[in-house]
Amino acid sequence: MASFNKLKNMLMLAFDWILYGAGATDTCQVTVTQPRFQEADYSTHTVFLTCAFSASGCSSSPLQVLWFRFLTNKHEDLCTPGCTDQQKYKVHLLSENNISLQINDLSVDDNAVYICGIAFSDSISPGSKQVGDGTVLTKTEKQHSNGKLVFIFMIIASSLLFLYSTTVLTFFVVYKKISSGRKIFQAIAQELQKQKYAEHWRQPDDLEDDTVYQNR
Repeated sequence: MASFNKLKNMLMLAFDWILYGAGATDTCQVTVTQPRFQEADYSTHTVFLTCAFSASGCSSSPLQVLWFRFLTNKHEDLCTPGCTDQQKYKVHLLSENNISLQINDLSVDDNAVYICGIAFSDSISPGSKQVGDGTVLTKTEKQHSNGKLVFIFMIIASSLLFLYSTTVLTFFVVYKKISSGRKIFQAIAQELQKQKYAEHWRQPDDLEDDTVYQNR
């Protein structure tokens, strides 16, 4: 972040050097906003980076649109305001306060931070030349067939593992229910057997009582 802020300060100095001029407007204030991130699919060949701005107290003279690119340890001038590679880069005015940078033949080598700058060159106000916070452009690489096969294999393995886990869990639940039912059945059978055993041993006592009553 410190290096990026240092870059922005360098760009402001570059603005003053490139677009220096004396003017009568001292209250010109420009604000520049950019999307923080933009991702492009590996099949994308052309991308448009947008930039919005607002200006107050500035003259009606044509403004200057500049684009820079911030790589790992350096910055490149893309359009200041003329584009260094007109086949690769093109600047478009979308509306009164919106512009875009068109990047052709997009590749992973174009992954970088793209900074938009707006300047009213006839103004000496410090706020007449401003840059945005930059848009991080990322183009994804094409997946190899081996990577797709590994991904498919992982999905199949995960599905089989889920099926196996579900089967084991279902078997365990059914086994617990059967085991519980078996225990209940055994308890009932033992209780019936106890009752039958008790009745069997009570019958001689009943007969003895009847015999004694008849003798009396």
